Amino acid sequence: MKTSDFYYDLPGELIAQDPAGCRDASRLLVINRKTGQREHKVFHDITDYLVPGDCLVINNTKVIPARLIGQRKETGGKVELLLLKRKGNDVWETLVKPGRKARPGDRLVFGGGILSAEVLEVIEDGSRLVKFSYNGIFEEILDRLGQMPLPPYITHKLKDKNRYQTVYARHEGSAAAPTAGLHFTEGLLKEIKDKGVNIAGVTLHVGLGTFRPVKCDNVENHHMHTEEYHVSKEAADLINNTKKNGGRVICTGTTSLRTVEAAAGGYGVIKPGGGDTDIFIYPGYQFKIADALITNFHLPESTLLMLVSAFEGQNEIMAAYKEAVSLKYRFFSFGDAMFMEIRRLVYNTDGTYNQKYYTEKGELKLPYSQYLEEEDKSREQALLALS
Repeated sequence: MKTSDFYYDLPGELIAQDPAGCRDASRLLVINRKTGQREHKVFHDITDYLVPGDCLVINNTKVIPARLIGQRKETGGKVELLLLKRKGNDVWETLVKPGRKARPGDRLVFGGGILSAEVLEVIEDGSRLVKFSYNGIFEEILDRLGQMPLPPYITHKLKDKNRYQTVYARHEGSAAAPTAGLHFTEGLLKEIKDKGVNIAGVTLHVGLGTFRPVKCDNVENHHMHTEEYHVSKEAADLINNTKKNGGRVICTGTTSLRTVEAAAGGYGVIKPGGGDTDIFIYPGYQFKIADALITNFHLPESTLLMLVSAFEGQNEIMAAYKEAVSLKYRFFSFGDAMFMEIRRLVYNTDGTYNQKYYTEKGELKLPYSQYLEEEDKSREQALLALS
């Protein structure tokens, strides 16, 4: 499977530079499972696709002001630090720019000396371990000196830093927002709860693993950077009971999906707990927990585009993206969203198309209604095995 298989043309003007005026006013492209057709809605319409007994999984991580601008103590040269992961004892895994000048033993200063750091070592992919020194409370100093770590494709200055946080952000630790969640308002979440949909909060602190580009030609050779996740017993119980009762587990964003799949103890069963995960999902992956996905539009040749292709089928996703481009949807972090339900019979485990139902190019061999019957039979068999 080639990385280039996941390329598409995107005009620069479709990269969203600012959040939508209202969180739930973004556009929503729906791949309707019942009809197989694509529908065009606004995000608030997501309630039309949720039913009592569903479980909506959200990533309640909170973005920290992880971008620090400072100087090299010896030369006064400008340096930029991006905090990726807390290691303990004031040691952080970071990205440093310019990296070639950040060698072990070098000292960096921020805010005129309010905060300083020593580079301890260079680790995989050029990341640096640094140890901070300061007086006071680190989080307060970071809130004072740090900036929101917006992706490099966003060039506009963010007027309200809360717009790069979900309304349910709780646990600090992310270097980037779980952006599918940015579309939800408190009012919309209340509507969803009132409809009889459970909401399970899990945590994955978004780091380099989610956004690191795929540099190898063969997808299978790419290695994900680890990210910390946690699933509480309460969340695990909600998800497991939903699966047992035949409801759908609907993941808000790829980070929520990667969390529940990383914590899976087999089909339909999720285990409470946590740790580090480097789970990499691409076509051929057999999903164990997730039944549906709410997600933004992702970069060409990215691991996130590979994930949604595994979920829905690459041919279908690429066609949906082409349509979204033609209709001038907004892309990436501040962009519009998609809703899709999983197609479990698209791929063999080696990533080739299941030729019982699909051609080698990913086109259905049989009427969609007949394929849907086969999907439903497969789901019923899985649920019987679970019970």
